[in-house]
Amino acid sequence: MNVLVAEDEKDIRNLLKLHLEENGYTVFTAADGMEALAIFKNNPINLGIFDVMMPRLDGFNLLRKIRETSQMPVIFLTARGNEMDKVLGLGLGGDDYLVKPFSMAELIARVGAHLRRNYEYSDNNQIMQPRVNVGSLSLDEDGCCLYVAGELVELSAKEYLMLQFLIKNPDKVFTKKQLYRQIWEEDLYYDDNTIMVHISRLRNKIETDPRKPEYIKTIRGIGYKFHTPKDN
Repeated sequence: MNVLVAEDEKDIRNLLKLHLEENGYTVFTAADGMEALAIFKNNPINLGIFDVMMPRLDGFNLLRKIRETSQMPVIFLTARGNEMDKVLGLGLGGDDYLVKPFSMAELIARVGAHLRRNYEYSDNNQIMQPRVNVGSLSLDEDGCCLYVAGELVELSAKEYLMLQFLIKNPDKVFTKKQLYRQIWEEDLYYDDNTIMVHISRLRNKIETDPRKPEYIKTIRGIGYKFHTPKDN
């Protein structure tokens, strides 16, 4: 698997490269966002690890560019623990974040979890029904994409996996931890905020009025469920 590391601090960049290569990954490195974008356009990249604060093109805007053509998993690295920065990164289509200083073992574990979920999942699920239709939603499982009222709607990898899981388990209530375990395939780094942000992003993309959701219902004090409209 090919990993793109975009980090302007040379020591951190080299350390990430060393540990990732020790774990069997092929690593491309960039000192700024523009260099990373050029590497991405010219090489098959499976996962990105992006520092937020970089010269020329920061991590958030780098992700915006990449999301025009790719839904590969992206992990943000940031020296800022501000909650709004994390929400912004996830809202732009990022899949995860780590605040500096971070544990290298934790980073390697998260890289493995994201790649395992997104790529082994795709490899092992080639034979399936191409579309799951619910109300105005049409989930294309062959193309890993979503249509709402016939219009293609862009989803990040985690958004797609979460919607697919919910839509195929209608009217079953899941806690945030159960959703995290299912989509991220781990318990160790469970984070309530990650689930809430992804649910909010999905609602904004599939609901006519996200404040009064028709599909993804909140079950207060418990979690969420996917509601199937009666006329479906």
